[in-house]
Amino acid sequence: MNYLHSIGEYFLMLKGTFHRMTKTSVLRGLILKELDDLIIGSMGIVSFLSFFIGAVVALQTALNLNNPLIPKSLVAYAARQSIILEFAPTFISIIMAGKVGSYITSSIGSMNVTEQIDALEVMGINSLNYLVFPKIVAMMFYPFVIAISMFLGILGAYAAAVLGGFVPPDVFIQGLQQDFVPFQLVYAFIKTILFAFILATVPAYHGYYMKGGALEVGKASTSSFVWTSVVIIITNYAVTQLLLS
Repeated sequence: MNYLHSIGEYFLMLKGTFHRMTKTSVLRGLILKELDDLIIGSMGIVSFLSFFIGAVVALQTALNLNNPLIPKSLVAYAARQSIILEFAPTFISIIMAGKVGSYITSSIGSMNVTEQIDALEVMGINSLNYLVFPKIVAMMFYPFVIAISMFLGILGAYAAAVLGGFVPPDVFIQGLQQDFVPFQLVYAFIKTILFAFILATVPAYHGYYMKGGALEVGKASTSSFVWTSVVIIITNYAVTQLLLS
């Protein structure tokens, strides 16, 4: 019953987010700030993880290719498929649930504890639109982060496979091009847009509706990470079933 109540509150929050819009000049500044905090501020960890995830995938594939009948181009093919279909959109999004999600929950939760949200409502400002809407807009740029993640993941795979002496450069490029289906990129970015919306709204819900003091802010951030990850995984399964089956 509590889950149904929480789902109802979540959709009420979404409804409130798109009502009584804040002034455009104010929203513009808020969106630019969220872009800096949520997108640009995440590029460092995303770049680092993506490069080394790609390198590890290629390395593990190369080390397990013991059969001489299996072509070496399979290393690049396996790395490309893994990175584009799952590692970049899904694995990075779960990492972002910890980084971005915790930040959103703690920032809104702290405003809740210090009664700043009540102050916004007293001033006649729709607090949901003021706090949540800029985060949703900023996270719509998240597919650019995943595109860079894909590129760096494949670059890491190239570095590990070619510079490690497992695969010749021309064979690696051949493997990257082998049986490429453009729709797989479309599928990955459809997932990414849905994940971006989840990353913006689920943590915001946990911060906005939390009760208690400073200790509860930490608990809400932990709960936010868990539930954001769960929703991302379930959404990933549903989208895969709809688009690839």
